[in-house]
Amino acid sequence: MTRTTSRLVLVLAAVSAALAIAVHAARLPEQQPPAVSLTITGEPGSLPRYAVPDFIALSSDADTLDAVKTIGQALWDDLSFEREFDMIPRDTYASIPAARSLAGIPFDRWRELGADALLVGTVEKRGDAFRVEVRLFGVKQKQAAYSRELTAAATNPRFVAHTIADEIFQTQLALRGVARTKIAFVSDREGLRLTGTVESRVVKEVYICDYDGANQRPLTTNRTLNINPTWSPDARSIAYTSYRRGIPDIFISNIYQGTMENPLRSRVEENFLPAWSPDGTRIAFQSNRDGNAEIYVMNRDGSGIRRVTSHPMSDTTPTWSPSGNQIAFTSDRSGSPQIYVVDVDGLNLRLLTRESYCDRATWSPAPYNEIAYAARSGNGFDVIVLDVGTRERRQLTFGEGSNESPAYAANGRHIAFSSTRGGKRQLYTIERTGKDVRLLTRIGNNQMPDWSK
Repeated sequence: MTRTTSRLVLVLAAVSAALAIAVHAARLPEQQPPAVSLTITGEPGSLPRYAVPDFIALSSDADTLDAVKTIGQALWDDLSFEREFDMIPRDTYASIPAARSLAGIPFDRWRELGADALLVGTVEKRGDAFRVEVRLFGVKQKQAAYSRELTAAATNPRFVAHTIADEIFQTQLALRGVARTKIAFVSDREGLRLTGTVESRVVKEVYICDYDGANQRPLTTNRTLNINPTWSPDARSIAYTSYRRGIPDIFISNIYQGTMENPLRSRVEENFLPAWSPDGTRIAFQSNRDGNAEIYVMNRDGSGIRRVTSHPMSDTTPTWSPSGNQIAFTSDRSGSPQIYVVDVDGLNLRLLTRESYCDRATWSPAPYNEIAYAARSGNGFDVIVLDVGTRERRQLTFGEGSNESPAYAANGRHIAFSSTRGGKRQLYTIERTGKDVRLLTRIGNNQMPDWSK
C-alpha cells in the first residue's frame, strides 16, 4: 500500500468513526416499550388533529431550553411527513397557557382549538444526557394513548423526536415511520478539482443526511470520484464506487466500526454500481471483467463471483427484488436503454419497459411491487413508477427540470430523487402518489440518493 493510499484509508476511517460516534450518541438505549391504551381518531371522515407544543423544560440551562424547542418542531415535522394526521399549526398555540408539568394539561383549552391528540413532554438535563418523558393524550378522553421515558445523549435532541414519531406511527397506525432513516448521496459542494487527470473533473464525495435533509456530513474525504452509494439492509454500512486507486472499484464503509473494505481489490477490471441483496449477504454490481458491461453477483467479502447477464450490449444499474430472487437492470440490447428483469441465476429474462430511454431502476420494498426509474422526457428525464405485476405506469414528475435516480424509503411511501428544477442538481423527496415534493439539499450539485432501511 502506498503512503498516499494509506493516508486516505486513515482519513476515511477517521471520518467513519466520527460518523459512528455521532450516530451512537444519538441512538437511544433499550428501555421499556411504549405503553398503548388508546387509538386516537378524528371526526368521522376526517384525520385526527394533532397538536405538538414545545416540551416542558425541567432544567434551566441553555441546552435544555434549546432542546425543548428543537424536539417540539422536529416532532411536528416528523408527524406531518406521512400526511396521516391533520397537524395544527404551532403558531396557533400562543393563546393556550403553557403547562408546567404533565399533570397540569389544560385539556379544555386544547379541545377548543380543535385538537384530538396532544403530544406533550418534559426535558431535563442530567450531566451530558437528556431525560425525556413524553405523553400522547387523547384530548376528549384526557387519557394517555402513548407513554414513554427516554434517556439520550444531549448532542442530538432531534433523534429523540424521530424516535417518538416513529413509535407513534407504529402504535397508532401500525405504520413504519422513516424519521430515523438516513439518505446517502453524492455531492461536489467542496468545488475541488481532480488532480493528475487529463480532463478537468470535479471531486465528488459521498455524504449522509437525515431523511429530511438535516445533519448533512461527508462519509468520504479522499478528493476523488466517489459515486453510487447504497445502504446495507441493516443501515450499518454503505457500499459505493470509488476511483481512489485510478480505476473504479467497489468499497464498503462500515460506519459504526470506522473501517473500510475493498472486497474485489481490482487492479484491472472496472467494477461499478453495487446493490445489496435484501438479506445483506450479497452484492450485485456491474463489471467489464469479461469484456462487456455485465451484471454480476458476489458475496459481501468478494468471494463467489457469479455472472448473471451475458450479452454484447451493456447491462448496468442492478436492483434487487424484495424477495432477493430477481434483479432488475438497464440494458440497451433492444436498441435503446430499457428496464429488464431476470432471475438471480440468469434465467427467465424479460423486458419491462418500451420507451425511448429508461435507466436507474429501483425496486420498492414490500408490500408494494413497483419499480421506479428515470425515463427520457423532452430534454431531460422524469421519474416513472411501474407496477411489476400489472405493468401499470404512473408518472411522478412532469418536466420540471431533469429528474433522475429515484430511491424508495423503507416503507415504500416516498421516493428520493435528484432534479435540476431549481438550476443546480439537488435532492428532493416525493410521495409515491406524486404529491408533496420537498427540497433536501441546497449547496453544490447533489445526486444519486439512496435511502436507508
